[in-house]
Amino acid sequence: MKGIITKTTGSWYEVQLADGDKWRCRVKGKLRLKESPTTNPIAVGDWVEFEPEMGDKQGIIMGVEPRKNYVVRQSPHKRWQLHLIAANLDQAIVVVTLKQPAIKLGFIDRFLLTTASYRIPTIIVFNKADIYDEFDLEFYEQVREMYEKAGYSTLLVSAQTRQGLDELRELLKDRLTLISGHSGVGKSSLINCIQPHLSLTTGEISNHTEKGQHTTTFAEMFSLDFGGQIIDTPGIKELAFANMTAQDVAHNFVEIFETGKNCRFANCMHQNEPFCAVKTAVENGEIGESRYQNYLVILDEIAEQDYIKRQKNW
Repeated sequence: MKGIITKTTGSWYEVQLADGDKWRCRVKGKLRLKESPTTNPIAVGDWVEFEPEMGDKQGIIMGVEPRKNYVVRQSPHKRWQLHLIAANLDQAIVVVTLKQPAIKLGFIDRFLLTTASYRIPTIIVFNKADIYDEFDLEFYEQVREMYEKAGYSTLLVSAQTRQGLDELRELLKDRLTLISGHSGVGKSSLINCIQPHLSLTTGEISNHTEKGQHTTTFAEMFSLDFGGQIIDTPGIKELAFANMTAQDVAHNFVEIFETGKNCRFANCMHQNEPFCAVKTAVENGEIGESRYQNYLVILDEIAEQDYIKRQKNW
């Protein structure tokens, strides 16, 4: 039998058949122990083959079909390993806020790097427009311009006033979309506005830390009554790049890669090399300063992790 993973809860997976029937399955031992760079062998969005076993609609997953793409994050328990978030996506949406909680441009750039690596179109959705004052909106315009210059679409929305929700629904229609972001940015509230019958749990922002509380525990896929599916994920704290090289980073900061074609040297990494078109573009305001600085930070992190691996002979 064949189906798509719609929910993961520890060692059990919910598998949905083409007719909408759902089975509760676990992973065959050999598949679970198979050598893999990830800490989990299966993610929401994977298509799997399974066999029925004793019990009402229970089965054993025997294999996973090849993925067209996937999104990973750093494993919370093993620093140099990756954890699958979702697979076989048509697009991704990263939900952010300018405040409550404060925006982290570094996180946005890391998420975009993760999705760009597998050519997953990604939209940046700025939630909580109802609480922004004039200065916030001016800053939003600056950030929007920077990311649109880099080739990314942005959308300003509010789960409270429903601003932008019609446009958001249109973006989601007939597509499989990963929706992600930090805790507290209002992912669940947005989803509830789009599909009220889901009644996802929402959380409050801590007044002390201005951080959100986790309300989603496991990744889960939901069907939309206007067409398409979304994958809701737990709030992501860390995105790391144990699977990437410095060249991967340079190729997947889209505007840096395109501008870098004009550098004097073909192997320019846009750090300290002379005649660098990227550094010139940053100085001229054609590439966002924060985007470039985050690019440099990630290159330094990869250099450090490569050094540690060599010291440990990994």
